[in-house]
Amino acid sequence: MADQNPDTAEREKSKRISALTALWPFMRPYRGLLALAVIALTLTAAVSLVLPMAVRRVVDGFNSEEAGLLDQYFGAALGIAALLAIGTGLRYYLVTRLGERVVADIRKAVFDKTIGMSPAFFEKIQTGEVLSRITTDTTLILSVISSSVSIALRNLLILMGGMAMMLLTSPKLTSLVLLIVPVVIVPIIVLGRRLRVLSRENQDHIAASSGNASEALLSVQTVQAFTHEGPSRRLFGDFTEKSFDAARRRIGTRSVMTVIVIFLVFSGIVGVLWVGARDVRADVMTPGELVQFVIYAILVAGGVAALSEIWGELQRAAGATERLVELLTAEEMVTDPANPSPIGRLSGAVSFENVTFHYPARPSIAALDGVSFDVNPGETVALVGPSGAGKTTIIQLLLRFYDPDAGTIKVDDTALTNLARADFRKSIALVPQDPVIFATSARENIRFGRPEATDAEVEAAAKAAAAHDFLTALPDGYESYVGERGIMLSGGQKQRIAIARAILRDAPILLLDEATSALDAESEAAVQSAVEALSKDRTTLVVAHRLATVKKADRIIVFEEGRIVATGTHDALVAEGGLYERLARLQFATGLAAE
Repeated sequence: MADQNPDTAEREKSKRISALTALWPFMRPYRGLLALAVIALTLTAAVSLVLPMAVRRVVDGFNSEEAGLLDQYFGAALGIAALLAIGTGLRYYLVTRLGERVVADIRKAVFDKTIGMSPAFFEKIQTGEVLSRITTDTTLILSVISSSVSIALRNLLILMGGMAMMLLTSPKLTSLVLLIVPVVIVPIIVLGRRLRVLSRENQDHIAASSGNASEALLSVQTVQAFTHEGPSRRLFGDFTEKSFDAARRRIGTRSVMTVIVIFLVFSGIVGVLWVGARDVRADVMTPGELVQFVIYAILVAGGVAALSEIWGELQRAAGATERLVELLTAEEMVTDPANPSPIGRLSGAVSFENVTFHYPARPSIAALDGVSFDVNPGETVALVGPSGAGKTTIIQLLLRFYDPDAGTIKVDDTALTNLARADFRKSIALVPQDPVIFATSARENIRFGRPEATDAEVEAAAKAAAAHDFLTALPDGYESYVGERGIMLSGGQKQRIAIARAILRDAPILLLDEATSALDAESEAAVQSAVEALSKDRTTLVVAHRLATVKKADRIIVFEEGRIVATGTHDALVAEGGLYERLARLQFATGLAAE
């Protein structure tokens, strides 16, 4: 089973309509609402079955000499119609409300699950595909819960009740109708299997196109800068056409099934009606009884046709449910312990003990290979080395985005694996190399570091990060909307907001990953002074390529190919020679930094 083709496995899954049972845990909390919906549904089905009897009385009443009795029959028919209308409206309200509530809960559950997944999860699935499942797939499920299921159950009740009433009305004609049933069921079963496969394939292609579009649109400036619009359009077009092709084949199959089923059903009705008309002429049954039987037959035929059509919708929803369940049951590579150790505010001690790590997407290359070092509380340690040497990996492991393959990482002498991630991360502030700016106001972007912070604290952090002046110059000051991914800000402005966010967090451990790489010389000097002041009472790990920014660090650790090759102060490492001395000579000699 392990070496089975994933696409084949997914298509086998889609053959199980029982996948819809995974929705029950989301419906269970609303059993009362569900029960009321079922009652309303049963009421409308029962009223629908009584209506033909009223019609029979009206038809046979034409031959009655009592005009008052005929009026009563018409009045009863009108009352039944009123009950049917009220019951149908009530059913629609209850079922639709239930569907909206359940789908809202599913969307929240999927988002709650994925927002907490480690980066390894997103190495295997595109963010756009996750969004497609949250939107497109849940829309399918909403359609099923709020419409298809209730219609299916109603038609099933009418089918069973109608068959029973047909039998009571005319056993002879009912036996003829039953001969048609096997002929109708065969195409439903045969073509239904094909529909399941095509439904899943269609949804897979929709998710792929959504992921591709999300990736291109989020990088639209890069796409345009490299005049890659044409290839991007063609790639998205290919994904979209594949989705359309699968949808076209699904629609064609479903149309053929509908044509066959409806033709067989109504051909049978015509045949039965012909036999019934002969019985009326022979006085075997009354005209009213024939009309009653025909109405029941039409209700039964309509029920069968509706069920055959809804079956396709249920299959599509089953595929969508599977895809959502895959997200909800996705295995997390990084998990919290069952009984996490209690933790307060950390002092800031950090320890790596013989840590080895490979990224899941690159299992053959060691990002870290037997790395060991200690950082004392309040110490500023710089991590330097060539690109890909393992510096940023240290940051990611310390945040426990991944777990090491071997070795132990500790904070305050407690292994990270013994702590709840949400607990120890509260004591860490991060400034990433690529600052993340959200589509909200500048103030809220800074407050992201500590949601309960006051406006005064936000502005104090901005001043410390040399961001106050440019923020007050914006059209609405701190309340200015900065656009998706901060598109209305320059690279340096984004970086200063990210630094302000970290300053506001006021955490005992500060992680700076190329924090000043996008700043001009004046802003860098201002921010560097703020960072130095902030670092005095905090453990600070600084990842940097520009060695001028780390010369004042208490200690510098030099990485190369995932290993520590040297440790010491700037002056000691320069005097020692080796990799650090070569990097310093190259940077200072070419004017990239100044002594």
